[in-house]
Amino acid sequence: MIKVVRAKLHCLRVTDANLNYQGSITLDPEHCEAVGIYPLEFVEIWNKNSGARISTYVIYGERGSRCCVLNGSAARSCQPGDEVIIAASWYCQPTELATLRPRVLTFNADNSIDRSLTYDVTALDGGRFDFAIREGAFLEPEPA
Repeated sequence: MIKVVRAKLHCLRVTDANLNYQGSITLDPEHCEAVGIYPLEFVEIWNKNSGARISTYVIYGERGSRCCVLNGSAARSCQPGDEVIIAASWYCQPTELATLRPRVLTFNADNSIDRSLTYDVTALDGGRFDFAIREGAFLEPEPA
């Protein structure tokens, strides 16, 4: 078994850091649902500004808020405005890689969605793999 990325929120900006909370990261459910990150799921968080790397669990905040709030001890690793990468993972056999389609969102400075991407692994002869990042069409179109 190998650990692989399953879903990722890339360059989301921290909107608050709340030290006096039980601990976790609070995220907008719309962002999480778009890539498949679940409430109470453990995620890894990588701070692009400081290099800090932590692991904590997700709680959903207010829908449509574009929030990214580090709570409890996690609040010491990030400051409002820091860019973070949030990744959920799972375990699979290397032979399953070509069946996976991890979803990735990238964000603008106001935490609105910039791009939706999909990671695509193709199995080649001889146990080798090819990798591509594709523009994802997995998001539902916004209502007119």
